[in-house]
Amino acid sequence: MFFTYLRRELRRRRKAALVVASGLALGIALVIIVSSVSSGMSKAQDKVLESLYGLGTDMTVTKAAAAQGSGTQRPRFEFDAKDDDEADQSTDRVMVQGFQTLASSTVGKVGGQDGVADAVGGLSLTVMKVDGQFKRGEFKQDESAVQGGPGGENGQPRGEVQGGGASFDVNSFTVYGTDVTQQDLGPLTSSKITKGRTFKAAETDAKVAVVDSAYAKEKELAVGKTVTISGTAYSVIGVSTADSGDAAANVYIPLKQAQTVADSKDKVTTVYVKAADSQQIDTVKAAIQKNISGTTVTTSADLADTVSGSLSTASDLASSVGKWLSVAVLVAAFLVAGLLTSSAVSRRVREFGTLKALGWKSGRVTRQVVGEALVNGLMGGVLGIAVGLAGAYVVTAISPTLTAQLGSSGGGGGGMGGGGPMGGGGPGRQTASKTLDIALTAPVSLTTILVAVVLAVAGGLIAGAFGGWRASRLRPADALRRVA
Repeated sequence: MFFTYLRRELRRRRKAALVVASGLALGIALVIIVSSVSSGMSKAQDKVLESLYGLGTDMTVTKAAAAQGSGTQRPRFEFDAKDDDEADQSTDRVMVQGFQTLASSTVGKVGGQDGVADAVGGLSLTVMKVDGQFKRGEFKQDESAVQGGPGGENGQPRGEVQGGGASFDVNSFTVYGTDVTQQDLGPLTSSKITKGRTFKAAETDAKVAVVDSAYAKEKELAVGKTVTISGTAYSVIGVSTADSGDAAANVYIPLKQAQTVADSKDKVTTVYVKAADSQQIDTVKAAIQKNISGTTVTTSADLADTVSGSLSTASDLASSVGKWLSVAVLVAAFLVAGLLTSSAVSRRVREFGTLKALGWKSGRVTRQVVGEALVNGLMGGVLGIAVGLAGAYVVTAISPTLTAQLGSSGGGGGGMGGGGPMGGGGPGRQTASKTLDIALTAPVSLTTILVAVVLAVAGGLIAGAFGGWRASRLRPADALRRVA
């Protein structure tokens, strides 16, 4: 009897049911779209951070760069004198990038702290290469003007030197020394090997290199060719492609080799840390800062605060304006559904009064009204989920490009990755800014769908509560008065 009456009433009041369901659908669809876009923003921001320090890294430990004027020397280039004046000259300078170095033993100290699951060191370098040639000028004698005799003044020919000079190209690229025995942590994990292979654990001191695909294309490098760093040739064994944005470095070599070419034996610039529990990152950070003096610990949350650009702006809008707008629309939809249901009950006074006169108890009438409202809520939920999924699909299909810029960090903190991934500069410089273009997606999770179903049921129950309360107050006498 309950379902028969329910089906008949919903069919008879299709327009009213559609209005209630549409209102709930609008609120639920907006919640789904905003939630999915917010999730996409979060994933986009994670991609930005992963492009800097690699997968799995929760924090980095660095030592701030020395202040300007505190003994930092400008790079100096020297060229050999050669008999052939026009012979090519080439020299390069390898510099530690971004921060002061830490002793390699710091990696073990960090790894021994409570809450640290893994720690690995890396050395970020900048190689500045200068090559070109000197050309001797030619002396052209002025034979038309002779002073002090045929030989000119003091017996010397008179004239001028023409031509000659120097032409040099300055090229710089970044090098990252990676611990080949622990390749599950660090910047190289943010890239995939697309040609050749990665390092073997036994190649701790081998003259091998993995080059970024963009740099390989620019310099026409390929697997089997060599790249020269400070006079040492490294065989290219693999080409990597960054998952998003720019690569952490142009060239990757074993850590021990990087320490050798930079004359930084047993030194690292950055310790990449993975916490055992993601909920205890702040506790681990405090422990490292307390127990290992002279270091700066930067978490992914700290670095996220430096993200600016359209990604940051859109993320702020989605998390603040978007969420509050969703809540406002949803509350309004619930209220409208409740008021419409209550209004519909008022128009059915004769019907409900007659039913009570026939023996229906108030509880049965209330259950009937709540059942109708619940069905309306479920229909609104189905419609809202469909519209929300369609909206999320449109956002993903369009994939608007957002710009994420990580500005220079002041003070002693610096950015994650010890300057290397950020593409910074030489000694004494803080982490330079880096701009990435990220395509926005709007993934819809199962949790979001479940939330939408709960909201649909809640909307139906709220609307039913309004109508049920109104229906429970009706008396058979009200129906008789309407008939008269």
